[in-house]
This record gives sequence, C-alpha cells and structure tokens, in this order.
Amino acid sequence: MNYLVGIDVGTSATKTVLFDEKGRVIASASREYPLYQPRNGWAEQRPEDWRDAVLETLKKVMDVSGADACDVKSIGLSGQMHGLVMLDENGEVIRPSIIWCDQRTGEEVKDMLAVMPRERWIEITANPPLTGWTAAKILWVRKHEPENYKRCRHILLPKDYIRYVLTGVFAAEVSDASGMQLLDVPGRCWSKEVLKALDIPEAWLGKMHESCQVTGYLLPQVARAVGMTTETAVVGGAGDNAAAAVGTGVVKDKTAFTTIGTSGVVFAHSSQLAIDPKGRVHTCCCAVPGAWHVMGVTQSAGLSLKWMKDNFCQDYVSKAEEEGMDVYDLINQAVEEIPAGSKRLIYLPYLMGERTPHLDSDCRGVFFGLSAMHTKAHLLRAVMEGVAYSLCDCNDILREMGIQADEMMACGGGGKSLAWRQMLSSLYGCRVQTVKQSEGPALGAAILAGVGCKLYESVEKACESLIQPETACCPQEDQAEIYVKYHELYKRLYESLKEDYKLLASLG
Repeated sequence: MNYLVGIDVGTSATKTVLFDEKGRVIASASREYPLYQPRNGWAEQRPEDWRDAVLETLKKVMDVSGADACDVKSIGLSGQMHGLVMLDENGEVIRPSIIWCDQRTGEEVKDMLAVMPRERWIEITANPPLTGWTAAKILWVRKHEPENYKRCRHILLPKDYIRYVLTGVFAAEVSDASGMQLLDVPGRCWSKEVLKALDIPEAWLGKMHESCQVTGYLLPQVARAVGMTTETAVVGGAGDNAAAAVGTGVVKDKTAFTTIGTSGVVFAHSSQLAIDPKGRVHTCCCAVPGAWHVMGVTQSAGLSLKWMKDNFCQDYVSKAEEEGMDVYDLINQAVEEIPAGSKRLIYLPYLMGERTPHLDSDCRGVFFGLSAMHTKAHLLRAVMEGVAYSLCDCNDILREMGIQADEMMACGGGGKSLAWRQMLSSLYGCRVQTVKQSEGPALGAAILAGVGCKLYESVEKACESLIQPETACCPQEDQAEIYVKYHELYKRLYESLKEDYKLLASLG
C-alpha cells in the first residue's frame, strides 16, 4: 500500500494526516501553539513552534499507523498564507513571524503606492498593496527593525519554512507566493519589476515551483526522527485556501467553496485569468497548473465566534465539559432557537480590520441594535450572521466579475455547522454542499503530493476519483427574504462608520 502525508500549518494548530492512495485517513495528529499580539492589530507566531508541531505530529502518525516507512511516498504542505519568515545566513529564524491577520503596515502600503501606481500593482500582482500581505511586512521590518533586516538572507512563507526544515531546500510555489505581492501572477514567476521597485533581492526568495512539483526529499536526520526515509519526496504544496480547494474538489470552472476557519473565504476556480480592477477580491495562481482562483476574504470569521466563546461563554464551555460534548455543538443548538435576524441585532465582523470588500485595516467590530431583550444566544447568532453577510459580499463581487458557481462547497470548522451553512445558502441563493472527506487542506496537500510522485495522473483526475459529496442545504425562502433586508442594512453600517473608524484609530 502506498501512503501520502498532508501537513496543514494553520494559525491555531498544525494538523498532519497520513492517507492511503484511496484518500482514506490512516492516522492524524495535531498540536496547538499560541498567537502573540504585542499591540492592538498586531499578530505574530514563532516559526519554531510550527517546526516542533510538524516534527511531533509526523512522528505520531507514523507511530500510530504502523505504516512501513518505505511506503510513504510523498508529503504535501499546506499553510496559512502571507506570513513573513526571515532567516539569517545560517538558516536561523531572526524574529517571530508577522502573520496574515497583522495590520501594522498601513504606512508601508502607502510607501508601496508611492513607488508604483495602484493600477500597475494590480496588473502585475493581480491585487493592490495590502496590509496583511508579505511585501508590506518586509518593508515594515526594514523601516522599524533595521538590524534584523540587515541580518536577513532568506524570506519564506510559513509552510515554506517547514519545507526548509524537512528538506534543507529554499523553495516556493505559485499559489502561496501569489499572496506575497512579489509574484507576477499572470506569468507565475517572481516579478523583477516589483523586486526592483521595493529593493528586495531575488536571491532571498526560494526557487518557484508549481504546486504538484517535487521540491526536495527528507533530510537524513529528519527521516530518522520521524520514522520515514530519505526517499520520501516533498512537493510544492499550496496555501491553505488553494489546498482546501483541491481537498473539496474545486479544481474546474463553475466550482467554488466557502471556508469558515479563523478567517473566512469565498473561493472560485477559473481556467482564465480574471482580475477585479477595483482590487476588492484577490486573484492568485491556483494549485492546478496553468489555472487561477479568485477569492474574497473575511478577516475574522471563525475568529469572531471563537472570541465570543473564549470571552463570554464560560457557561457553555463548562456544560460541554460536563456532558462530554463539543462546545460549538452547544452553541449551534442555542443559535437554532433564535430567529433569522437575531431580533434586530447586527454584528460587523471587523475584529482584525477587513479585506473584502473594504480593504480597511482601521475598521473594528460592532454590535448594532443591542437592547436589554437580547441574550447571549442572540449575540452568538448575530455573530454568525454577520460573518455570513461578509461572505455574501465576497460572493456578490465574484458574480459581478462573471464567476458564478452552480453550487457552493463548505469546509473549515465553521462549515460543519448546519446553522451556518443554512445562513449561507439563503444568502447565496444556491445549494451549499459538504463532502464526505473532512480534512480539507491536509487532503488537498496529500493529493498534490500524490500527483508529484506519479500516483495520480493529474489534480483533476485525482479529485474526480477521491472526493465524494455528502449533505446539502438549499435556500429557505422565508429566511432569504429576511436576510436581503438585513444584508442591505449591514452594508450601510460600514459606510456610516468609515470615517469614525479612522478617527478611532487616530486616538492611539
């Protein structure tokens, strides 16, 4: 039997899954690590925590499965996008990684616009300069930590740092690199024009690959430590959303998915390059060679519900522990008892600023319409609805661009919630479908690994064979009518508060 490994380096944890060649889970392991927020709007993690989590979970899945090391053919990597990992000449980490949801780089975005017009940025990188993306973070370190910048010799994304740990190779692949603002997205290569404009040496960046190409093999010391062999290949892999697309079968035109993880994404495949000239959604190279994807991003999707749970739902947490339940199952039960619209309560999910459609790092979360009649359950439903309104904004822009899916796949932790899926179905006006395979990015990474080691003919053929649909939600007419009205008010609230957000940010 041949085996494949998918590793997903997420924001809250790393998950490693061992699959057989039929896509069946043989063993899985995960390890959590902290998120550090030194200041309001900042977000950092230690790359060493990711390294330790990957090595530990790789060893665990091999120990638990009893798989023969020689039968593990390839490893695929998935991970959180946009994070800045800086290494010195010895390959040592210089500073904590500034990760995707960090919003400190507003001034650096202005600097980027000063050296190149916004329209040219969109032509080359398919996106305007963004606070959460990697290029602005590099400029921030150069400006505020010149000694760290002086030591830098390598710049990697989170999963590509793991590649270096496993193989000793400095490499990148097109889907994740699309989110750095350094890639020529139409040409699928590093942009010499951008690198020259920002004065960033191309030698600091890894060699570019397609997602299913082999980039290296396990180092001897790593193979010994985790119970594998140096014949195990490591392929390019993909950013978390591109990997999730493969793991849910979204690899051809008219297919799309919504994921509700820490952030939320509406993601559509496109065999033709499609770029929003307004820069409201992101176009990136996808994990299928020669194709692209367009996605809108809600910064604080699952994060909003987790924030509510962690800070205000200790009673739910205690009850879940007593009854041996998942706390989110209890939350979903409570939310189901509240009517659509949460009794005239609206939540704006801007805990970490927002990307689609506003590109506003200053906006912050709001409960609008709060009254003495509202209970914790009303607030929880309002949070879920607010995230759903934001994701609907993303989908509306894709439709405006002529990219429309026949149905929407759902994945991520929030995608397991029937209540959340029903909200999305009623807002989108289409079926929202789940798949039997629940591993998402890890499975997608493993499929890419299988293509790389020739177990599968292509990404598309592998998905046709391995991905199976499961449950579906259809729009509820009465709910949809309610949400049309609430969504319109939701959109007006941002416009009403836009200048006040700037004032709030200026207060320090």
